Amino acid sequence: MKLSEQVKPISYLKAHAPEIIRKLKDNLQPVVITLHGEAKAILQDIGQYEETQETLALLKVLALTNRQVEEGKLRPAAESFARIRSRLADSQP
Repeated sequence: MKLSEQVKPISYLKAHAPEIIRKLKDNLQPVVITLHGEAKAILQDIGQYEETQETLALLKVLALTNRQVEEGKLRPAAESFARIRSRLADSQP
């Protein structure tokens, strides 16, 4: 289903909220809510929202990693693992 088919005015949302909420889980497509003909909000199934947030977090980590590589802020893997082992050993009672 195309996103353009999921555009609904806020009056439709008010009149059909339970139905719209039930359909979100079934078709996994967000619903665009308009106010005075302008898109103002997106309704999305909570599972899809959480998946989107996890994806964004991973993309942010990748972007940060790429920036650090470009800036030359990297170490050989062996050195990194040695530092981790050292920290773990120091934290043991």
